[in-house]
Amino acid sequence: MKNISAVIPVHNRPHLVTRAVASVLAQTKKIDEIIIVDDGSTDSTAETLKQLGSQIIYIRQDNKGVSAARNAGIKRAQSEWIALLDSDDEWLPEKTENAADFVQRNPQYKIFQSHEIWVRNNRIVNPKNKHQKKGGWIFKESLPLCIVSPSASIIRREVLDDAGLFDENFPVCEDYDLWLRILRKYPIGLDEKPGIKKYGGHPDQLSRRYWGMDYYRVLAMEKHVHDAELEEELRTAVIKEIIKKLKVLAAGARKRHKYWKEVEQKLTMYKDELES
Repeated sequence: MKNISAVIPVHNRPHLVTRAVASVLAQTKKIDEIIIVDDGSTDSTAETLKQLGSQIIYIRQDNKGVSAARNAGIKRAQSEWIALLDSDDEWLPEKTENAADFVQRNPQYKIFQSHEIWVRNNRIVNPKNKHQKKGGWIFKESLPLCIVSPSASIIRREVLDDAGLFDENFPVCEDYDLWLRILRKYPIGLDEKPGIKKYGGHPDQLSRRYWGMDYYRVLAMEKHVHDAELEEELRTAVIKEIIKKLKVLAAGARKRHKYWKEVEQKLTMYKDELES
Protein backbone atom coordinates (compact mmCIF):
# COMPACT_ATOMS: atom_id res chain seq x y z
CA MET A 1 0.00 0.00 0.00
CA LYS A 2 1.98 2.98 -1.31
CA ASN A 3 -0.08 5.87 0.06
CA ILE A 4 -3.46 6.49 1.60
CA SER A 5 -5.79 9.44 2.19
CA ALA A 6 -8.48 9.56 4.87
CA VAL A 7 -11.69 11.36 3.91
CA ILE A 8 -13.98 12.49 6.73
CA PRO A 9 -17.27 14.33 6.04
CA VAL A 10 -18.87 16.23 8.92
CA HIS A 11 -21.88 18.40 9.67
CA ASN A 12 -22.44 19.91 13.14
CA ARG A 13 -20.48 17.31 15.11
CA PRO A 14 -17.52 19.07 16.74
CA HIS A 15 -16.95 16.56 19.56
CA LEU A 16 -17.51 13.45 17.47
CA VAL A 17 -15.29 14.55 14.59
CA THR A 18 -12.53 15.41 17.07
CA ARG A 19 -12.62 11.79 18.24
CA ALA A 20 -12.59 10.54 14.64
CA VAL A 21 -9.59 12.68 13.69
CA ALA A 22 -7.73 11.69 16.86
CA SER A 23 -8.15 8.03 15.91
CA VAL A 24 -6.52 8.69 12.52
CA LEU A 25 -3.64 10.63 14.07
CA ALA A 26 -3.07 7.78 16.52
CA GLN A 27 -2.45 5.15 13.81
CA THR A 28 0.63 2.99 14.27
CA LYS A 29 1.18 3.35 10.50
CA LYS A 30 0.80 7.02 9.58
CA ILE A 31 -1.20 7.97 6.51
CA ASP A 32 -0.42 10.59 3.88
CA GLU A 33 -3.44 12.89 4.13
CA ILE A 34 -6.37 13.61 6.41
CA ILE A 35 -9.07 15.48 4.50
CA ILE A 36 -12.06 16.82 6.38
CA VAL A 37 -15.02 18.22 4.45
CA ASP A 38 -17.23 20.48 6.54
CA ASP A 39 -20.66 20.23 4.95
CA GLY A 40 -21.93 23.67 5.95
CA SER A 41 -21.79 23.31 9.74
CA THR A 42 -23.54 26.06 11.67
CA ASP A 43 -22.13 25.33 15.13
CA SER A 44 -18.55 25.28 16.44
CA THR A 45 -17.40 22.49 14.11
CA ALA A 46 -15.43 24.82 11.83
CA GLU A 47 -13.56 26.46 14.73
CA THR A 48 -12.84 23.07 16.29
CA LEU A 49 -11.40 21.68 13.07
CA LYS A 50 -9.18 24.70 12.48
CA GLN A 51 -7.55 24.08 15.85
CA LEU A 52 -6.46 20.55 14.92
CA GLY A 53 -3.33 21.78 13.16
CA SER A 54 -1.74 22.05 9.74
CA GLN A 55 -1.70 18.27 9.27
CA ILE A 56 -5.42 18.48 8.51
CA ILE A 57 -6.64 19.48 5.04
CA TYR A 58 -9.84 21.38 5.76
CA ILE A 59 -12.49 21.95 3.09
CA ARG A 60 -15.70 23.83 3.71
CA GLN A 61 -18.72 23.77 1.42
CA ASP A 62 -22.36 24.76 1.54
CA ASN A 63 -24.62 22.12 3.05
CA LYS A 64 -25.07 19.63 0.20
CA GLY A 65 -25.26 16.33 2.05
CA VAL A 66 -22.87 13.54 2.96
CA SER A 67 -22.48 12.28 -0.63
CA ALA A 68 -21.32 15.65 -1.92
CA ALA A 69 -18.99 16.02 1.08
CA ARG A 70 -17.37 12.62 0.54
CA ASN A 71 -17.05 13.30 -3.18
CA ALA A 72 -15.33 16.62 -2.53
CA GLY A 73 -12.82 14.91 -0.26
CA ILE A 74 -12.18 12.08 -2.73
CA LYS A 75 -11.58 14.56 -5.56
CA ARG A 76 -9.12 16.48 -3.38
CA ALA A 77 -7.22 13.38 -2.26
CA GLN A 78 -3.83 12.73 -3.87
CA SER A 79 -3.29 9.13 -2.77
CA GLU A 80 -3.66 5.82 -4.54
CA TRP A 81 -5.91 4.48 -1.76
CA ILE A 82 -8.96 6.23 -0.26
CA ALA A 83 -10.01 5.37 3.29
CA LEU A 84 -13.43 6.65 4.33
CA LEU A 85 -14.33 7.52 7.91
CA ASP A 86 -17.68 8.80 9.13
CA SER A 87 -17.42 11.56 11.69
CA ASP A 88 -19.21 9.53 14.38
CA ASP A 89 -16.93 6.48 14.06
CA GLU A 90 -13.28 5.91 14.95
CA TRP A 91 -10.46 3.77 13.67
CA LEU A 92 -8.70 1.33 15.94
CA PRO A 93 -4.97 2.20 16.31
CA GLU A 94 -3.67 -0.54 14.00
CA LYS A 95 -6.25 -0.18 11.21
CA THR A 96 -3.86 1.16 8.57
CA GLU A 97 -1.01 -1.12 9.63
CA ASN A 98 -3.33 -4.12 9.32
CA ALA A 99 -4.59 -2.76 6.01
CA ALA A 100 -1.08 -2.53 4.57
CA ASP A 101 -0.42 -6.10 5.68
CA PHE A 102 -3.69 -7.26 4.13
CA VAL A 103 -2.85 -5.64 0.77
CA GLN A 104 0.60 -7.22 0.77
CA ARG A 105 -0.93 -10.65 1.34
CA ASN A 106 -3.90 -10.09 -0.98
CA PRO A 107 -2.77 -7.89 -3.88
CA GLN A 108 -5.70 -9.02 -6.04
CA TYR A 109 -8.20 -6.87 -4.12
CA LYS A 110 -8.80 -3.26 -5.10
CA ILE A 111 -11.38 -2.74 -2.36
CA PHE A 112 -11.51 -4.34 1.06
CA GLN A 113 -13.14 -3.85 4.42
CA SER A 114 -12.46 -4.86 7.98
CA HIS A 115 -14.60 -6.27 10.73
CA GLU A 116 -16.12 -3.77 13.20
CA ILE A 117 -16.76 -3.34 16.88
CA TRP A 118 -20.30 -2.03 17.31
CA VAL A 119 -21.07 0.41 20.10
CA ARG A 120 -24.71 1.33 20.79
CA ASN A 121 -25.59 3.73 23.59
CA ASN A 122 -22.09 3.32 25.04
CA ARG A 123 -22.30 -0.47 25.12
CA ILE A 124 -20.55 -3.00 22.89
CA VAL A 125 -23.12 -5.13 21.06
CA ASN A 126 -22.88 -8.03 18.64
CA PRO A 127 -24.10 -7.34 15.09
CA LYS A 128 -26.91 -9.57 13.85
CA ASN A 129 -26.05 -12.24 11.30
CA LYS A 130 -27.50 -10.16 8.48
CA HIS A 131 -24.96 -7.42 9.25
CA GLN A 132 -21.91 -9.70 9.26
CA LYS A 133 -19.12 -8.61 6.94
CA LYS A 134 -18.31 -10.79 3.94
CA GLY A 135 -15.69 -10.98 1.23
CA GLY A 136 -15.57 -12.09 -2.40
CA TRP A 137 -18.13 -11.48 -5.14
CA ILE A 138 -21.00 -10.35 -2.92
CA PHE A 139 -23.25 -8.27 -5.19
CA LYS A 140 -26.18 -10.66 -4.70
CA GLU A 141 -25.61 -10.92 -0.93
CA SER A 142 -25.58 -7.11 -0.70
CA LEU A 143 -29.06 -6.62 -2.15
CA PRO A 144 -31.10 -6.97 1.08
CA LEU A 145 -29.11 -4.33 2.97
CA CYS A 146 -25.73 -2.67 3.10
CA ILE A 147 -23.05 -5.07 4.35
CA VAL A 148 -20.14 -2.74 3.57
CA SER A 149 -19.50 0.17 5.91
CA PRO A 150 -17.82 3.37 4.68
CA SER A 151 -15.65 3.61 7.80
CA ALA A 152 -14.48 0.00 7.40
CA SER A 153 -13.60 0.24 3.71
CA ILE A 154 -10.46 1.19 1.82
CA ILE A 155 -10.67 1.63 -1.95
CA ARG A 156 -8.19 2.12 -4.74
CA ARG A 157 -8.86 5.31 -6.66
CA GLU A 158 -9.15 3.46 -9.96
CA VAL A 159 -12.23 1.63 -8.63
CA LEU A 160 -14.01 4.92 -7.98
CA ASP A 161 -12.88 6.24 -11.35
CA ASP A 162 -14.49 3.17 -12.91
CA ALA A 163 -17.70 2.75 -10.87
CA GLY A 164 -18.30 6.43 -10.11
CA LEU A 165 -18.58 8.37 -6.87
CA PHE A 166 -21.45 8.71 -4.41
CA ASP A 167 -24.78 9.67 -6.00
CA GLU A 168 -25.52 13.14 -4.63
CA ASN A 169 -29.25 12.71 -5.28
CA PHE A 170 -29.45 10.13 -2.48
CA PRO A 171 -30.05 11.71 0.97
CA VAL A 172 -29.66 8.22 2.53
CA CYS A 173 -28.49 4.79 1.34
CA GLU A 174 -25.87 6.53 -0.78
CA ASP A 175 -23.32 3.98 0.40
CA TYR A 176 -25.62 1.07 -0.52
CA ASP A 177 -25.93 2.54 -4.01
CA LEU A 178 -22.16 2.91 -4.43
CA TRP A 179 -21.35 -0.56 -3.12
CA LEU A 180 -23.78 -2.18 -5.55
CA ARG A 181 -22.12 -0.38 -8.45
CA ILE A 182 -18.67 -1.45 -7.26
CA LEU A 183 -19.54 -5.01 -6.24
CA ARG A 184 -20.91 -5.82 -9.68
CA LYS A 185 -17.42 -5.27 -11.06
CA TYR A 186 -15.03 -6.11 -8.24
CA PRO A 187 -14.65 -8.71 -5.49
CA ILE A 188 -14.16 -7.24 -2.04
CA GLY A 189 -11.54 -8.40 0.41
CA LEU A 190 -12.24 -8.95 4.09
CA ASP A 191 -9.64 -8.18 6.74
CA GLU A 192 -10.58 -10.44 9.64
CA LYS A 193 -9.02 -8.05 12.15
CA PRO A 194 -11.45 -5.37 13.45
CA GLY A 195 -10.50 -1.95 12.12
CA ILE A 196 -13.08 0.42 13.55
CA LYS A 197 -15.49 1.20 16.33
CA LYS A 198 -18.84 1.90 14.74
CA TYR A 199 -21.09 4.01 16.93
CA GLY A 200 -24.87 4.17 16.82
CA GLY A 201 -27.84 5.31 18.85
CA HIS A 202 -27.29 9.08 18.65
CA PRO A 203 -30.23 11.21 17.49
CA ASP A 204 -28.65 12.86 14.42
CA GLN A 205 -28.04 9.66 12.48
CA LEU A 206 -29.47 9.87 8.96
CA SER A 207 -31.21 6.53 9.37
CA ARG A 208 -33.37 8.11 12.08
CA ARG A 209 -34.41 11.08 9.96
CA TYR A 210 -35.83 9.35 6.90
CA TRP A 211 -38.87 7.12 6.64
CA GLY A 212 -38.77 4.32 4.12
CA MET A 213 -35.03 3.97 3.50
CA ASP A 214 -35.83 0.95 1.36
CA TYR A 215 -37.33 3.38 -1.14
CA TYR A 216 -33.81 4.62 -1.90
CA ARG A 217 -32.49 1.06 -1.99
CA VAL A 218 -35.10 0.33 -4.66
CA LEU A 219 -33.90 3.36 -6.64
CA ALA A 220 -30.34 2.05 -6.35
CA MET A 221 -31.32 -1.41 -7.57
CA GLU A 222 -33.22 0.04 -10.50
CA LYS A 223 -29.91 1.27 -11.90
CA HIS A 224 -28.98 -2.38 -12.41
CA VAL A 225 -32.19 -4.16 -13.29
CA HIS A 226 -32.49 -2.24 -16.56
CA ASP A 227 -28.81 -2.72 -17.48
CA ALA A 228 -28.56 -5.07 -20.48
CA GLU A 229 -25.13 -6.27 -19.29
CA LEU A 230 -26.48 -7.64 -15.99
CA GLU A 231 -26.47 -11.44 -15.89
CA GLU A 232 -29.96 -12.93 -15.97
CA GLU A 233 -29.49 -14.73 -12.64
CA LEU A 234 -28.52 -11.48 -10.93
CA ARG A 235 -31.26 -9.57 -12.69
CA THR A 236 -33.85 -12.00 -11.33
CA ALA A 237 -32.35 -11.65 -7.85
CA VAL A 238 -32.55 -7.84 -8.10
CA ILE A 239 -36.20 -7.93 -9.20
CA LYS A 240 -37.14 -10.31 -6.37
CA GLU A 241 -35.46 -8.05 -3.82
CA ILE A 242 -37.16 -4.97 -5.29
CA ILE A 243 -40.56 -6.68 -4.97
CA LYS A 244 -39.82 -7.70 -1.39
CA LYS A 245 -38.92 -4.14 -0.42
CA LEU A 246 -41.83 -2.60 -2.31
CA LYS A 247 -44.30 -4.83 -0.45
CA VAL A 248 -42.99 -3.52 2.86
CA LEU A 249 -42.97 0.05 1.57
CA ALA A 250 -46.50 -0.26 0.23
CA ALA A 251 -47.89 -1.05 3.66
CA GLY A 252 -46.14 1.92 5.21
CA ALA A 253 -46.93 4.22 2.28
CA ARG A 254 -50.66 3.58 2.62
CA LYS A 255 -50.53 4.68 6.25
CA ARG A 256 -48.43 7.77 5.57
CA HIS A 257 -49.83 8.62 2.12
CA LYS A 258 -46.22 9.09 1.04
CA TYR A 259 -44.99 7.64 -2.27
CA TRP A 260 -48.14 5.48 -2.18
CA LYS A 261 -49.10 5.63 -5.87
CA GLU A 262 -45.51 5.40 -7.05
CA VAL A 263 -44.78 2.41 -4.82
CA GLU A 264 -47.94 0.59 -5.92
CA GLN A 265 -47.17 1.21 -9.58
CA LYS A 266 -43.61 -0.03 -9.23
CA LEU A 267 -44.77 -3.13 -7.34
CA THR A 268 -47.25 -4.04 -10.09
CA MET A 269 -44.66 -3.43 -12.80
CA TYR A 270 -41.97 -5.62 -11.25
CA LYS A 271 -44.40 -8.42 -10.43
CA ASP A 272 -45.45 -8.48 -14.08
CA GLU A 273 -41.82 -8.36 -15.19
CA LEU A 274 -40.85 -11.28 -12.97
CA GLU A 275 -43.76 -13.38 -14.19
CA SER A 276 -42.86 -12.67 -17.81
